[in-house]
Amino acid sequence: MLDHVTIGVRDLNRSQMFYDATLKPLGIERLYAEGEIFAGYGIGSKAFFWIGQRDGQQTGTHVAFTAQGRDVVDKFHRAALVAGGVDNGGPGLRPHYHASYYGAFILDPDGHNIEVVCHFPVATP
Repeated sequence: MLDHVTIGVRDLNRSQMFYDATLKPLGIERLYAEGEIFAGYGIGSKAFFWIGQRDGQQTGTHVAFTAQGRDVVDKFHRAALVAGGVDNGGPGLRPHYHASYYGAFILDPDGHNIEVVCHFPVATP
C-alpha cells in the first residue's frame, strides 16, 4: 500500500499552478508547502501527492489518480489542457485493461504522465 508519491519538477511555481487546476476536479487540493522546495496535495489533512523542486528534467514517471465517475475524468482532462498540459490520451474506454476502464492521460509541464481513471461501468437508469 502506498502512503505518498513525490515527483520532481523544474519550476515549482509553474507546477503548483498546473496541479492546483488539474487536481481540483478530483477534490484534491494543495495542503502543504515546504518553502520553495516542496508542495503536498491531498484530501482533508492527508497529503499523498507531492511535487519537489529538482535541477534536472525527469521523465518516465506515471501517476494515476482514481475518479469516482467518468465525468470527473473528463473534467480533469479539460482542466489539464487549459492549465498547459499536453494530451497523452483523451478520455475514453481502455478495454485492453478491463471492460470498464475509463481513463485520460496528460503530460504535465515536466513531461510526467498523469492519469485519472474510473473503474466503474456506466450507471444504468
